[in-house]
Amino acid sequence: MELSRNEHRVLQTLAEIAEPVAIGTLAERLELDQSPVTAACTQLSQAGLVQLDETPFREFRLGAEGQPFTEAPLPERSILAALADAGGTLPFPTVGDKTGLGSSVVGQTLRWLTQRGWARKDKGDLVLTAAEGADAEQPDEVMIHALAKGRVATDRELVDEGIDLGAALAILEKRKGFLVVKERVERVASIADQGRALLREGVTSRETVTQLTPELLTDGKWRDVELQPYDVRHAAKRMLPGKEHPFQRTLDRVRRVFLEMGFTEIVSPWVESSFWDFDALFQPQDHPARDMQDTFYVARPESSRLPEDALVERIQAVHETGGDTGSTGWQYRWSRDRAHKPVLRTHTTAATIRALAKHSAGKPGKYFVIGPVFRRETVDFKHLPIFHQVDGIIVDPQASLATLKGTLTAFYQKMGFPAVRFAPSFFPYTEPSAEVFALFERRNEFVEMGGSGIFRPEVTIPLGIHDRVLAWGLGLERLAMMLHDLEAIGDIYFASMPWLREAPLCQS
Repeated sequence: MELSRNEHRVLQTLAEIAEPVAIGTLAERLELDQSPVTAACTQLSQAGLVQLDETPFREFRLGAEGQPFTEAPLPERSILAALADAGGTLPFPTVGDKTGLGSSVVGQTLRWLTQRGWARKDKGDLVLTAAEGADAEQPDEVMIHALAKGRVATDRELVDEGIDLGAALAILEKRKGFLVVKERVERVASIADQGRALLREGVTSRETVTQLTPELLTDGKWRDVELQPYDVRHAAKRMLPGKEHPFQRTLDRVRRVFLEMGFTEIVSPWVESSFWDFDALFQPQDHPARDMQDTFYVARPESSRLPEDALVERIQAVHETGGDTGSTGWQYRWSRDRAHKPVLRTHTTAATIRALAKHSAGKPGKYFVIGPVFRRETVDFKHLPIFHQVDGIIVDPQASLATLKGTLTAFYQKMGFPAVRFAPSFFPYTEPSAEVFALFERRNEFVEMGGSGIFRPEVTIPLGIHDRVLAWGLGLERLAMMLHDLEAIGDIYFASMPWLREAPLCQS
């Protein structure tokens, strides 16, 4: 039998020591890193030549929140002293002033005072209830002092020092940032009888390498070495590669799906004229959505350019009298000045309307746009003043509601949602209109995703389009929340580093 050089040295050294030895100690004796020694011991253990025993243990050190209390008393100690000085009772709002602690710290500390049995809240007062032994140092306090000056200690070391580890951890592990705990494994190796027998038989060794180098190939030494096999079961260093934000990956996935379905992507400016954002969509100029409390108006530039006069005049006619659409319009005097006002676009439909105005009449076409929109929303778990939409249109004389439902069902199925429902609704510029709901399987519920419908003639005819135009606007933050199983929309933008690191690059 032939061993690698490291395996041979490890086997010989274990035979010389003749007793179980920790991998770290063995590595020091061999003057090697622990990694190759561990690998050699694992290989020898699998061959039955070495006995390798693993014992898990924990390693403790103080976190940033716990370090100040190696020299200062815990907040509950300060409150306990203030209660004793006050005769056992303090109005709860005055505790912060008496102790020099902030009101938020006092509120957080009440839990530990109650758990220790030192105090309780009685209506508006904090009352001393400390039993005997409160003056003695508690196990968690002993552990904090034992870990002073950056010391790292194992659970066995702390127990050997007389610390009641269970009682200490019952409090410290629940105090955020007080303690850093790492799970470790101690590996102890000893030579087996089969290993001793092999050494007596005169086992030989051969140099092992992890990769072929130009030098080995040039000198021909590759014939005298053995390539180290790679065992995927071995523990490896955790890698946290850079990757795109999960929400950006969601946007790219939506874009890819629509491109695969034969759509053409379009773009438009974030700062849009009221003409394209409202007027071209047959939204009257006195509509509540145009009020300052619903829309972000832009101060500079003060005015936006309008398209050619002929189109503007057709839009004006539709608003005032219905023009040649067969509608009666809104029956008011349309203002060109209001149409000039720039706004942060309130929907990406402004982009599809621009595309529709450029579309060649009589030809079919499919367009989509992805981008941010801006509305004066009250921030809550599912609303933000800035969010993203995907808008799309299909221009086709044969288009119908069935086409619309089939297209959106195909889109959501490609995004991983097994079922889609539609419900009749009302939107100002489509008739008929329908809300779109997708099945969120993990919660077994249908969630509203956006609106859809067929553009009204008042929208399409002034643009020179007489074919049917299917349209939809879908929210993407809610889609991302469902894909990444988030509870609140803010988690997308104010995400923690652990979530960003752990978020999978793909999901089944």
